[in-house]
Amino acid sequence: MAISGNRCAFARILFALAACICLTPRSAFADPADGAAKSKEGNYVVPNFHFASGETLPELRLHYMTLGSPHRDAHGRVANAVLILHGTGGSGHSFLVDRFAAVLFGKGQLLDTGRYYIILPDGIGHGESSKPSDGLHAHFPQYDYDDMVNAQHLLVTQGLQVDHLRLVIGTSMGCMHAWMWAERYPDFADALMPLACLPVQIAGRNRAWRDLLMDAIRSDPAWLQGEYHTEPASGLRTAASILLIAGSAPIQMQIALPNRDAADEFVQKYMEREIGVLDANDVLYQFNASRNYDPSGDLDKITAPVMWINSADDFINPPELGIAEREIKRVKHGRFVLLPASDQTHGHGTHTWAAVWQQYLKELLAASEPKEGS
Repeated sequence: MAISGNRCAFARILFALAACICLTPRSAFADPADGAAKSKEGNYVVPNFHFASGETLPELRLHYMTLGSPHRDAHGRVANAVLILHGTGGSGHSFLVDRFAAVLFGKGQLLDTGRYYIILPDGIGHGESSKPSDGLHAHFPQYDYDDMVNAQHLLVTQGLQVDHLRLVIGTSMGCMHAWMWAERYPDFADALMPLACLPVQIAGRNRAWRDLLMDAIRSDPAWLQGEYHTEPASGLRTAASILLIAGSAPIQMQIALPNRDAADEFVQKYMEREIGVLDANDVLYQFNASRNYDPSGDLDKITAPVMWINSADDFINPPELGIAEREIKRVKHGRFVLLPASDQTHGHGTHTWAAVWQQYLKELLAASEPKEGS
């Protein structure tokens, strides 16, 4: 099928949409643009990690990347560490793309890696951290967001020896983790910036499409209770189809796919790409991890400044529910910003297009700057 001279736009929307749903293979990413520090990678292994389910792993591997170097203040406390948390299906590599790194990490930019120590972990079940596809398959512990945040804290404090964070940024699932950080470790970070989520339990349509996605995998006869030798293609195709809709950006897709041939070709290439990189057990665990998320009970205990941003074209967190406007009133030093849908937003994936929201990051950094002697 021809797409009438729209090849560049087609390639752009394919890559952009992959970013929206955070299921992009590592090979798609490069190191940050010129002027930003090159990343360093490592693994921190936690012995005998105990999960909230009561299960344990003899060794939990936590993969991470860092950019820049830690600096300590006059009191010996790390003063420049920034923890950035990825979305479902992503990894720390998700942030080493031009739309994020080239906007924030370069010389003179807001998170200049010559000034800040950037920490990019892979959550449990993601990237190069321990996950079901390593070999345990459906016998891997049933981790949840509590386990993921606990492991992040261990990595930061014990693995990297960082005793304080200047900032926590979280996108999508990482946005939800940021709320948990704010409540669980109220004095650990100077400020937090949750992007693209809600600080309430996952219910309504958001819960329904997640249930449908997981049911598609579990009901595929080829899944074999997680002990498959070849991927359950039917279940994965349905899961990928649901993710396409959940992560879609209607304005961007209409611009890049203005006719039926373009849309048809996009869907074909998208499905080929996703089926080639997804592992059914990993996907199932990743979405099941959100099953008991609900930080709403302790929002009034958050003491650090919070700059919370959602986009009006976000299918996963629709603004018409009014939840954000209601809940932000309970956050003492919180501000909520709803970005209007436009040709600059990218649906749920707006969280990774830093140029759209960097002005609010600038405000947050200025407002939360530690005072001399503190």
